[in-house]
Amino acid sequence: MHLDIITPDKKVYNGEATSVILPGTEGQFQVLNRHAPLVSTLGKGAVVVDTGATKQTFTIDGGVVEVLNNTVLVLAEAVL
Repeated sequence: MHLDIITPDKKVYNGEATSVILPGTEGQFQVLNRHAPLVSTLGKGAVVVDTGATKQTFTIDGGVVEVLNNTVLVLAEAVL
């Protein structure tokens, strides 16, 4: 699936991922390939991006995520 992590200032991540773990306001959740459409608010915490070969972690200060057509768009308030 394709993943974009964007803040008001810059694009933090743009690439392919096999899974993404996100800090939802009601708890942590994971998005996998071909996930059902979803929109959720995000709290402060770690976004873990697994590309299959490597894992990257970004700490965000809240935001929103949209999952649609095998694309994940994270609109983060800030990356700490």
